Amino acid sequence: MKIEDNITDIEAVGDNHIGTSSDTPLRTDAFDLTDAEKIERIKKDVHHIMETLGLDLTDDSLKGTPNRVAKMFVNEIFGGLHPNKKPSASTFENKYKYGEMLVEKNITLYSTCEHHLLPIVGKAHIAYISSGHVVGLSKMNRIVDYFAKRPQVQERLTIQVVRELQKVLKTEDVACVIDAKHLCVNSRGIRDVESSTVTSEFGGKFKDKETKREFLDYINLDTAF
Repeated sequence: MKIEDNITDIEAVGDNHIGTSSDTPLRTDAFDLTDAEKIERIKKDVHHIMETLGLDLTDDSLKGTPNRVAKMFVNEIFGGLHPNKKPSASTFENKYKYGEMLVEKNITLYSTCEHHLLPIVGKAHIAYISSGHVVGLSKMNRIVDYFAKRPQVQERLTIQVVRELQKVLKTEDVACVIDAKHLCVNSRGIRDVESSTVTSEFGGKFKDKETKREFLDYINLDTAF
């Protein structure tokens, strides 16, 4: 493919939310470098970007920015790329025989749009019906946080959260709804500050109309506190 054709294809994508698969696209050598080596490389790249923009990097306010951005990329906002940082999610036997759905709603979500590297901010709502196993409540928050901390599209993030919980809980009966604002829409381009994006993934019993409706009704309940 000619370079000009490739550029045309990229420009045609625009702000569209497309994704190659439900797995985050990573190269096979993604973890050959240590975190320290990645930080050093990214620091130089950020320095070059800022310099190209005409910023004076000798200024006291700016000279530490490349290092801060590099550390933030590797250790924080893209920390979910590394499989070693996946939260352990031990399950427990459902000894009290709770057979209804469990809903964890209003999980605060911070992610990064992979098309413009701008923030995605919103709420995730998760539910599951136990098949004999339960998981600690905070583990669901940690799973959302782990998959959010990488360049993302919201559709993929929603699927990844559901698939991980299905694997952990050994059941297909898991659902997730995410409602989030994308700053690539809110702060640039069309600059629509009011719009948000809602995605959902329903597995097992949650594909049933009545079960799905029950879950959505729980989401809309007023929070106790």
